[in-house]
Amino acid sequence: MVEAGMETSQSVVPRRPSTAAGHAPTPEHSEPPLPAGACDLVTVPSRQGLEAVDILRRGACEAVGPVLHDDGGRTLGFVVPPGTAAAWDVPGSTCTETNGRGLSLNPRPPVEGSDWLLPPGDADLATDPAVLRAALGEAARIIAAADNCR
Repeated sequence: MVEAGMETSQSVVPRRPSTAAGHAPTPEHSEPPLPAGACDLVTVPSRQGLEAVDILRRGACEAVGPVLHDDGGRTLGFVVPPGTAAAWDVPGSTCTETNGRGLSLNPRPPVEGSDWLLPPGDADLATDPAVLRAALGEAARIIAAADNCR
């Protein structure tokens, strides 16, 4: 889901995820609406991403912004505020800095071979990076527990 001309930041250093009560931003800490084309994109494996979407949607308020998926079903991309890529540090994920290029928040998917899981019209706010980090950590623990039960 990364296009040419975009910078990426991939975490290689394990770090404890930060926590966010209920995985939902409060009104005073919610991300503002995104200006057209100004966002970064956190890409994760689909299994972890789908679990994180479920965790975020069960929260007390709207905590998940637009989410892309690739047609192959391998990855999900969470729209996050611009500047997130500079400090993204979650193992197993990549954050792409778009600089307003290559990703547009309109009903048409921005990357060929992708589609919206949660389209911009249904979720106009970017996903809060701290809330996403916590949800991805919780999703990884749930998946590990499920895999260890087999």
